[in-house]
Amino acid sequence: MSMKSICVYCGSRAGVDPAYTQEAEALGRLIAQEGWRLVYGAGDVGLMGSVARAAQADGADTFGVIPQHLVDWEVGKTDLTRYVVTETMHERKKVMLMNADAVVVMPGGAGSLDEFFEVLTWRQLRLHQKPILLMNVAGYWDPLSALMEHIVAQGFAEASLLDYVQTCGGAAAAMEALRRALS
Repeated sequence: MSMKSICVYCGSRAGVDPAYTQEAEALGRLIAQEGWRLVYGAGDVGLMGSVARAAQADGADTFGVIPQHLVDWEVGKTDLTRYVVTETMHERKKVMLMNADAVVVMPGGAGSLDEFFEVLTWRQLRLHQKPILLMNVAGYWDPLSALMEHIVAQGFAEASLLDYVQTCGGAAAAMEALRRALS
């Protein structure tokens, strides 16, 4: 049985609520304890750095992917098990998803939303069947969930769109959902 790989999309900033960082660290530790690999954006700042450092501290295999133009800005974390530098953001997102068995979306900004909507669109278009989890720490993704329900209610997507995303509260719940989805 091969090692499972979990792609984590999250902020390059820590955000205002300390729970975001606590849950990022918890997720990194739990991925390591499960014997799974972390796939993420290769930054050493914000929630990205928190999840990666926690995963590394507990012995996880880490796979980071960063576009060349963000190496300095996001402080490319070169001490990962595998560190890949791409030419573009699109290539980064493709490499991350293709090297993962599931996706967890933690709190983040426009970049995390871009990653989420791309992976959701690819799922809708049947380009993959990988589980997508929204880690709704402190209700962070409540407005996004409401927006997706609005999109369906207004006839711009089938109700099945909502089935492609599972919402969970924190790292422990995300791991339970991942274990079920990947077993």
